[in-house]
Amino acid sequence: MNRAAGPDRADKRQCDLPNEAERDKQRPNALRTAIGPRDGRRAGCGEEGSATVLAVGVVAALVVSTVAFAAVGQATAARHRAQGAADAAALAGAAKVLFGDEEACAAAAAMVAANSAELESCEVNDLEVTIRVTEEANGIPRAFGPARAVSRAGPVTAG
Repeated sequence: MNRAAGPDRADKRQCDLPNEAERDKQRPNALRTAIGPRDGRRAGCGEEGSATVLAVGVVAALVVSTVAFAAVGQATAARHRAQGAADAAALAGAAKVLFGDEEACAAAAAMVAANSAELESCEVNDLEVTIRVTEEANGIPRAFGPARAVSRAGPVTAG
């Protein structure tokens, strides 16, 4: 019998004490008034399986936090893919802006399609191209909608 873990099921009779006087004999004087079992049972008796319940709770918490971290990672990856597609499309559009608004937006749309994203809008203002892109997330974040990104490209102005 492992004394640290308490009596096993075959030794159940050790958990039961016949009366208060017998229980007091089992305790040192200092512990007779201390907090302890008052139901005629020894400490550690009747707690079989409590570690199993604790272990199940800890495992459940680990599973939930793992799923949550994976979902955050998937959402972050979708956001980065959307931003990369928007940046590349804005640069492609800015490279063609001198040929007209339609040519700039067509180049941007081709770049967005090459990145497997969806072009939301393409705006040309003077020589500046602004692109809005959406990217569908994978897994759990899909329930919260697509990732969105905006990018702007144009000539550098001396200031």
